[in-house]
Amino acid sequence: MLPRGRILSEVLVHTVAAYPDNDAFIDSESRETWRTLSAKVDRTAAALWQRGVRKGDHVAVMLGNSVQWLQTFFACARIGAVTVPINTRFKKEELAFCLKQADVKAIVLTENFLGIDFSALLGQVEPALAVDLPGEVLPNLTQALMFDTASVPAGAIDFERLIASVSEEDINACYAQCGSVKPDDILLIQYTSGTTSFPKGVMLSHDNMLSDAYAVSLRMGIRPEDRYFSIRPFFHVAGSTLSILVSVSTGCCLLTLPKFDVSRVLAMLQREKCTLTSGNDTIFLMLMGHPEFDASRLHLRGGWAAAGPEVMQKIHDQMKVPNLCNAYGLSEASPNVVMSSWDDPLPLRTEGWALPHTGVQVRIMDTNTDEIMPAGQAGEIQVKGWSVMRGYYNLPEVTARTFTEDGWLKTGDLGKMDEAGRLKMVGRLKDIFRVGGENVAPTEVEGFILMHEAIELAQVVGVPDERLGEVPAAFVILKQGHSCTPDELIAWCKPRIANFKVPRYVRVVDSFDQIGMTGSSKVQKNKLRAHAIALLGLTEQTK
Repeated sequence: MLPRGRILSEVLVHTVAAYPDNDAFIDSESRETWRTLSAKVDRTAAALWQRGVRKGDHVAVMLGNSVQWLQTFFACARIGAVTVPINTRFKKEELAFCLKQADVKAIVLTENFLGIDFSALLGQVEPALAVDLPGEVLPNLTQALMFDTASVPAGAIDFERLIASVSEEDINACYAQCGSVKPDDILLIQYTSGTTSFPKGVMLSHDNMLSDAYAVSLRMGIRPEDRYFSIRPFFHVAGSTLSILVSVSTGCCLLTLPKFDVSRVLAMLQREKCTLTSGNDTIFLMLMGHPEFDASRLHLRGGWAAAGPEVMQKIHDQMKVPNLCNAYGLSEASPNVVMSSWDDPLPLRTEGWALPHTGVQVRIMDTNTDEIMPAGQAGEIQVKGWSVMRGYYNLPEVTARTFTEDGWLKTGDLGKMDEAGRLKMVGRLKDIFRVGGENVAPTEVEGFILMHEAIELAQVVGVPDERLGEVPAAFVILKQGHSCTPDELIAWCKPRIANFKVPRYVRVVDSFDQIGMTGSSKVQKNKLRAHAIALLGLTEQTK
């Protein structure tokens, strides 16, 4: 039976009581047990309380994956404040937009992260940081609390020093004075990665996220003794729900790193004897393609992946992970909608067929006729149930457009269902392009290209063509030590897939970082398409 109606602070208390001396969190800087992590949460909550943070206040978190992220998140939940994760790749305009749109009262940040001066960036957004907060640009922002800083701006607070000064009396007073937190209260506002427009703030409750985390842990078959490595950024729901909350819901140890460095990831997987991991196709392919990859040195039993059949099969065969689950979801659904079970037959898991969680409904709709599609036919995935968001913050009209008249969330994703009610995600509706009247799903072509022995990563977009409207363009990364020219790849494709799916253009690249990646390690297709049009000297077709 899926437990419902829980709040994060109660779940943490239960886990600390059950597994006080078990490893809770490990990264390159920290090693915490549930007992030591809980003590940090107590002090952090008391420090926030001292600075005037109260139930319902919005607290931005601008940190990399770290114990500071966890203790701040759990401390906000204790008080009833709402965490607003900030994408660490945001530039000035994006940061300003989110802090203003979310009505952020306090921000917790580090001075520097991966060479980015967060203090200077915040100062560019709100010049009053150098003098005193609040300022004119962000009048709601009254607190800037800084970790790991050598120089604190006049308008900020040294958060580490403040936390260290907290007494037992302060902790007890915070406990006594915190208001009651309810399961339907908002726990987090998740700003979507913004692949098509400025991000929207997805409001997720304690019940949304904790129920989703527990449901996922059942599908993954997690045990308290498991060691779960996740490189997913904590500012993304795959990090907050599917990493942090999965760990605290089960008592398993969460391991992470501040960024995805393949060599360091492989070293941690081996050294810490990790049993579970997660990622998308990009992450897994880069791990398996690295010269230091050696499946015999890994201890992985399972985890989850958002990946196509070819990559799922490779993870099973080459990485030797027997019980990996296939996952589909989106931020607006907390995020996981369906996940295959660890003990499902391998073909179901590799092909991506999975049942919705108990209490979550899924239907496939024809977007032209608004009729439910029969089994086996593709249409828009729509979702209803306890995992669905409470709406977009301060965007009632956009929220209304995201739901059908009868209350179903329109995902914008293309999928199909089988007779047993299993869902398979086919692609993004907006990514589908038409070649001479034929629909082409980029994920299908990408999966096929990955069958070539020389290809490590592949991304496909539709680009303008005078005769056919659009044609496929493929950008590929080669495996180390392999070669394949664009003409050779096109020639390899021609006898194997339908003509309209064969890439008209192929370009070999070293990485996609400069073209555009989201915080969840996905290539931004809109930016890749614009890059392709400019690179190939094409002109957008007028309709």
